Amino acid sequence: MAVPPGLPVVIVGGLHADARRAAVARLLADVPGSVVLHHDLSTAAAGTVVRTVRDASGLLDLGEAPLVNDCACCALREDLVPELERLRDAGATRLAVVELWDSVEPKAMAEVVTAGGLTVSGVITAVDPALVLPYLGNGDDLADGGLAAAATDQRTVADTFARQLEYAPVLAVADSPEADDEDRELLAQLHPTARLAPIGCEAPADPAGDGLTVPAPRRRPLSSLAEAALAGFDVEAAAAAQHPACALLPAEADAHGVSTLVWSRRRPFHPERLYAALEDLTCAAARSRGRFWLADKPDTLFHWDAAGGALCVESAGPWLASLPDAAWEMVPPVRRAAAALDWHPEHGDRGQHLVFTSPGLDRDGLERLLESCLLTDAEYAAGRDAWQRLPHAFDTLLEV
Repeated sequence: MAVPPGLPVVIVGGLHADARRAAVARLLADVPGSVVLHHDLSTAAAGTVVRTVRDASGLLDLGEAPLVNDCACCALREDLVPELERLRDAGATRLAVVELWDSVEPKAMAEVVTAGGLTVSGVITAVDPALVLPYLGNGDDLADGGLAAAATDQRTVADTFARQLEYAPVLAVADSPEADDEDRELLAQLHPTARLAPIGCEAPADPAGDGLTVPAPRRRPLSSLAEAALAGFDVEAAAAAQHPACALLPAEADAHGVSTLVWSRRRPFHPERLYAALEDLTCAAARSRGRFWLADKPDTLFHWDAAGGALCVESAGPWLASLPDAAWEMVPPVRRAAAALDWHPEHGDRGQHLVFTSPGLDRDGLERLLESCLLTDAEYAAGRDAWQRLPHAFDTLLEV
């Protein structure tokens, strides 16, 4: 595979720091002329973010970026593109590897790099399979572990790790001796569409004709990780894949003690009964996400996002069925296509689609609990006017 023209930029992130560093080291070794740019946000307490630039031989440059609005992540945003432009203009770098600090999420940085006119050639999250379940179960605030990216950062370890994992189309997987079949199965079920690239395996035989050219006397083939770093990345498609209306969520699965339950219904939830069941539903699985429909708010699509025993519920805008025809032109094509694939003659795209993944999942108990939260036959038959008079149990949670 040839290196793309210009300066390709691959973003490597993840809270599993040892795996991330190993993945970056592998890229440096496999792609001649590659350079790693890293902003260390742990120094923010001193008022600056430390920037390092290095290649396979060692440190090339050390500098500082001042905080912006008392926010280390904002300083990273402001400093990243100019530094990448400097590397591009110097002409000696063939691949820029942006190694994100622990809690920085790749989505935001991929969008910053693309908006700056540079080419993101890949986004990779490095993972240690043995740490997937412990991190998904860690509901501690990032700030408690010194991992907050700003003074106002209220994220948890679990929800940050989940987004890092699910956004990247490529997972750099560490060869962890502590990992077992359950750990690897959990990783596979959480992100079944991901390309898994081992960090430590040797490169395949030298491909003929289109390989990365290395100056004589030898030509080194690319590893699967390096190939993934140069495969190309679509920022808009990646963002669409995270939207609850059209996200590519995990499918039904059950292997090695890990299960994924996909639960879809066309009847709305009773707001009070669902609210009363939130704690049990949130704790039922290591990870759950999707979209849902409340009877008292029939035109609003709600996003369900749970990890680490904590649930985030928020409005994701209107259901398409609630929009006038003229407004559909403003909706991204991928959203319209997703709705058309599952359109109901009465309710349109409204419905429940929730996915729960976990070792030891009580599928039958979870389904019974979810079913008990739906409108009864009598409540459903009463119609939308009656639904909207039901108690607005979610208003406090949604800060309405």
